[in-house]
Amino acid sequence: MNKLLSTLTIASILASLNPLNSLAAESVSIAEERIADSARLDWWLDDKFGMFIHWGPSSLAGVEISWARATHPYDHPGKLEKISDAEYDVLYENFNPVEFDADALVRTAKAAGMKYIVFTAKHHDGFCNWATELTDYNIMNTPYQRDICKELADAVHRHGLKLGWYYSTRDWTHPDYLVGDNSAYNDYYHGQLRELLTNYGDVDVLWFDHVSGRWDQYRFQELFDMIYELQPDIIINNRAARFVFRSKAGTPDPELVELTKGDYETPEGKIGVFRKDDPWETCMPMSHGVDGGGWSYRPDATTQSFEECAKMLSACVTGCGNMLLNVGPMSTGELRPEELENLKQFKPWIETYGESIYGTEGGPYISGQWGGSCTKDNVIYLHVFQWLNDELALPALPREVIRCEELGGEPVSFEQTERGLVLSLEGGKERTVHSVVKLTLADGPELALIKVEDGAPKKQHDTLVNPMAGKKK
Repeated sequence: MNKLLSTLTIASILASLNPLNSLAAESVSIAEERIADSARLDWWLDDKFGMFIHWGPSSLAGVEISWARATHPYDHPGKLEKISDAEYDVLYENFNPVEFDADALVRTAKAAGMKYIVFTAKHHDGFCNWATELTDYNIMNTPYQRDICKELADAVHRHGLKLGWYYSTRDWTHPDYLVGDNSAYNDYYHGQLRELLTNYGDVDVLWFDHVSGRWDQYRFQELFDMIYELQPDIIINNRAARFVFRSKAGTPDPELVELTKGDYETPEGKIGVFRKDDPWETCMPMSHGVDGGGWSYRPDATTQSFEECAKMLSACVTGCGNMLLNVGPMSTGELRPEELENLKQFKPWIETYGESIYGTEGGPYISGQWGGSCTKDNVIYLHVFQWLNDELALPALPREVIRCEELGGEPVSFEQTERGLVLSLEGGKERTVHSVVKLTLADGPELALIKVEDGAPKKQHDTLVNPMAGKKK
């Protein structure tokens, strides 16, 4: 490994010293071209719903992935319960998830209506779930001795979903992380990403997760050039350089800052506020540990109800965002029963309400505690969280409503005037999950955004900011 790192370092130095390096110039244009090509996001904007998977040897101890390790070099300490480095760092020696079935997991995600999967190839603890040649701290040196990333990638491609790798640039166990000019660590993590983007077929999403240090300790332009050269159509989240922004050392070019912001924002553990111009994706754990966390398997965790999960998906979609719903497999490789049951319940829900999720665009009614709306062609879908005496009063629309119906439910009567639109539920049917009402409109003017509730945007969906906060067994 040392020999390989030295070779990579020498090569990068030679490239940086050569002002006539035409390949480097070409790579820069490739990166700029890819960032400017917003069409790369079209599939993601339509698909709306993905599965996040946090998994590694920490599941053996039932502690939070990475954050349970006592020390976090060059980073904040966190607030979760911890075990010693010595105890955490040897968990992999007994990691043997013999019940892991990548095909079954992908089929479960697909049946639940999820269109893409983002998997933790490497978290902050540095453990690698693939057969990397750059460190021994990987899945091939566990009793399992099988490349989890390969098995998952093959299953994702086989079943027609999109594949994403989560990769933490942080690495709390690597000896070169933020040492000196950080050059050796740059070589290391660039090399690892080259493996992940070369050896597993098409990769559709690269999900970075923060990093510490100074701007001058990273070679971000080189990194993004490599990524787009290897996977031209990939989309990237906004965390490749997050927390480097907080450093006062160095003044990066504005163009470089923009490059590292990637394609979309990532509100974590809360529903993003309504906004149409900046793509965003909420990442949310399905379960919540008693001390916080809950991204990885925690036997003490409380799992959100299916109703809460469905409501969060609707809140994201009507707010012009996506939802990446996280599961944390057990050490055996199986999903915890409560999370699996929620995913199974999504199947009939998606069969009924899926038309109001996929391929839609948030609006025209701006989301709030009442619910939210999204559009597709001449249809508005209202995801209603709150009815008042089986009625919902909304501001007026500039186009005629020619039909109104509740998806999977009873007819909905309506009265449309110049002053507003009033919907009335019929049939007295009990609704255990929020209602979705389909309004079919006549042709007419373009629908502008319409405010429903007073209050600042930050108040939208405030009951969903952290649905599991304070919930303990």
